Amino acid sequence: MQIRPDLIPETEREYLEVLQLTDKSIPSSHVYMEAQIFSPDSERLILHRSAHPHGSDPLDPEHRFLVCNLEDNCSLTPITDELGTTGPSISPDGEYLYYFIDETSVGGGRLTLKRVKMDGTNRETVYVLDHPIPGTDRCLSRPYPLSTISSDGKRIAISGFLGDGTEAGIDWGLLVFEIEEPSVRLVLRGPTWCNIHPQYSRQTNPDAAHDIMIQENHGNTVSPDGKLETLVSGKGADIHLIRDDGSDFRGFPWGRDGNEGCQGHQCWVGRTDVAITSTNTREPEEQQLISGRAIPHDGHDGIGIAGGWRNDLSRSFEGPNFWHFATDIEGRKLITDAGPRDGGGAVWLFDLPSEDDGPLSAARKVADPGSSWKKETHIHPFLSPDGRTGFFNSDESGALQAYMVRGW
Repeated sequence: MQIRPDLIPETEREYLEVLQLTDKSIPSSHVYMEAQIFSPDSERLILHRSAHPHGSDPLDPEHRFLVCNLEDNCSLTPITDELGTTGPSISPDGEYLYYFIDETSVGGGRLTLKRVKMDGTNRETVYVLDHPIPGTDRCLSRPYPLSTISSDGKRIAISGFLGDGTEAGIDWGLLVFEIEEPSVRLVLRGPTWCNIHPQYSRQTNPDAAHDIMIQENHGNTVSPDGKLETLVSGKGADIHLIRDDGSDFRGFPWGRDGNEGCQGHQCWVGRTDVAITSTNTREPEEQQLISGRAIPHDGHDGIGIAGGWRNDLSRSFEGPNFWHFATDIEGRKLITDAGPRDGGGAVWLFDLPSEDDGPLSAARKVADPGSSWKKETHIHPFLSPDGRTGFFNSDESGALQAYMVRGW
């Protein structure tokens, strides 16, 4: 850990503290900011070494998930050492880290769901998928680097490729694993689910605990062996909600009108039924943050969904240029990054509105990361569940590293 006052905006140096959590001996990164990688007491989180903001190489022997203990001087302790670890999620009670071992190959191989207590003890295998997905003749390969766990801790979902290497335009699918009585089911499949960003609702009521927010990319192209050739965001992307049994397909009123396009990142506002997406608009040319609620599916019309409610959160900020973001678990604060037209980017903290139709307020610039803003160095800020601490990535030192900001 290294104290980095040079990454704090000059006007905030009396109040804030930035810490570099990892050292530059090997590239390290936070896990993607929508991942459920924090203990509920805000004391421990998972990050990874020999990795980047969008995942890791499953064949990299140097890759490890690490527990960062904020109450122990931000100490870093490896919690995995297996080859192919991916898709981490901490259980809602903070007791376990769930993760997958990717030993898949196109048309075969093995995907293993494991869990380990956060102190590194009691490691066990929950389920091994080394056969066709039940009810199908398809095997899963190329698992998505993000998993998501239900708010009751009973189910975990991950997506992947369903091709066998011989067909073009084949499906991707969303799998849901039952944890208490281990099993797996395919709840969604199709050629447009290549970049699905699955996110279980954080709501704790039993019905909402089955909802998963997902991203669709209309028009993407993929090779027969599952390599993504064209990822269509903008007009091609829209965001949906589905129950984890595959029913009750819904849509969010964002994008797909020729002017507004979804960038491809969204998150829940704490434990509410409201979500936020980041957009690119042509007129005005901005990157906005728009909140909304899912409503019954009526075609892939995005912003044109009849009866859709939405709110431009970023309207009070002149020329918004926001890309990645996250909220605290109570839905009171939002942290976001400003993009490349702000030099090395910037990290901003806002108060979320208490009313549905309110804008972001109390804008505060809390870090100058100095990132090169290349794809593999994205800043990707997020908050601890209690909203008291922020986290981001940067390659300002010459190698990608993980950082923390606190003091508000």
